[in-house]
Amino acid sequence: MSPTVPPPPLTPPGIPRRGRLTTWYRARSLRSRLTFLTAAAVAVAIALSALACWFIVEERMYGVVRSDLQNVRGGGPAPRLSLKDCATTPQAALKNVQGFTQSSPGGVSASRDTQFVVLTQPSLVCLPPAAAKAMVIDPGDVRALNLDPNQFLIRDGQYTNGEPAMIRISGAQLETGQPALIMVATSTKGVEESLRQLAFLLGGVALGGVILAAVAGRLVARSALKPVDQLTDAVEHIARTEEVGTTIPVQGEDEIARLSTSFNSMSTALANSRERQTRLIADAGHELRTPLTSLRTNVDLLIRSDDTGRPLPPATRTKLLGNMKAQMQELTVLIGDLLQLSRPDSPKPVRTLTVVALHEIADRAVERAKLRGPGLVFETATAPWYVHADAAALERAVINLLDNAVKYSPPGGTIEVRLDGGVLTVRDHGPGIPPDELPYVFDRFWRSPSSRQLPGSGLGLSIVAQSVREAGGEVALGPAQDGGPGTLATVRLPGGSTPA
Repeated sequence: MSPTVPPPPLTPPGIPRRGRLTTWYRARSLRSRLTFLTAAAVAVAIALSALACWFIVEERMYGVVRSDLQNVRGGGPAPRLSLKDCATTPQAALKNVQGFTQSSPGGVSASRDTQFVVLTQPSLVCLPPAAAKAMVIDPGDVRALNLDPNQFLIRDGQYTNGEPAMIRISGAQLETGQPALIMVATSTKGVEESLRQLAFLLGGVALGGVILAAVAGRLVARSALKPVDQLTDAVEHIARTEEVGTTIPVQGEDEIARLSTSFNSMSTALANSRERQTRLIADAGHELRTPLTSLRTNVDLLIRSDDTGRPLPPATRTKLLGNMKAQMQELTVLIGDLLQLSRPDSPKPVRTLTVVALHEIADRAVERAKLRGPGLVFETATAPWYVHADAAALERAVINLLDNAVKYSPPGGTIEVRLDGGVLTVRDHGPGIPPDELPYVFDRFWRSPSSRQLPGSGLGLSIVAQSVREAGGEVALGPAQDGGPGTLATVRLPGGSTPA
């Protein structure tokens, strides 16, 4: 028979109670946490208020009893007593209530319970004739003999039947010269019953207040967290359907409204990013389709000529091969541009940037541009200027600007390249760019309708704008400032005339 295995503990051993409470609290929903915190805060506030109220009422009620005892008339000599009618204990004195010769000894009101203690050996306890209760005597009551005739002691005590009372004790002297104590008591049973009822009432009110606070907290939490629920639904909808761009209504200016605004901004940014990505893929596919179609046509023509046994004339074959080479070069440039633009739009970290001599990059780019435009005149004036940038990307940007100027310059035209104080300008004397097309010149794959027949993919200026932004600069295209024909490209880059 296998031994009985004890059931696993509800919580892992070694975890303190406080840790279990924290784990339970963190496992609750945010709405439940707010409800719990609201109910707990109200419970603490009500409990403190109820305790304060109870103690204040207690002090006031007992204060009334104490004040009533303080106003009892006392003093003067004690009356003559018939000691044979007294007893040695309060219980025995109740059976012999004829101990007082007067109904109100020492001026004590007969409406209260009174008791007279004669300090002899042993002490005698005497009660007035109408007495129905006797008080329990405390050994410390004899201190009242040391007080002045108008002074007294007040203490909490009880009757012999266990009923609570507040007792006033004062000293007196019998006509025989014997010391005695006059004890006047008022029952506090009614006070305690009132306080007990008040405690039950305050407890009920506190419990009701906590329940109402929990309900109100639940309603408040539901209302306050409604934007969070909307935000959660929107996020779950996006995760389920991948429909970015979903937004939620924003109300107010609190933290929830700020969170909603931030979510809407993020969702809109994601939608714009996806739209740009989709447009980039569509535009890239459109641009790649033309050279690929031309290449396929030329290859099919060459294969068909070989299959049919009718070779193409050497001149035609040479022309087809030249076209194929040009199309391959166009594809190579286009793929390189796409790889350049596939990088993130955000600037690179500072640690990847190096000190670059912009004037040297401009001079090298001009030399390469001269090879592409052998019939053009280049006027160059560059002053030393050093910037923090990616050398390869910045050189690619300058080359693209010069290629753009070469492409649109008329035969024998002049291209002016200036670099002064961190401002690089490239001026051509071509047809220029219409003002209504200037806002689109840096868009990817955008090409002017008048230049559709010219080679290019519409990515050059986009690469220029991205590279310049990564270097912390600005780029702009516009008409020539002197009013003449052509376009003026301006690049501003922060830096210095000496390497730093």
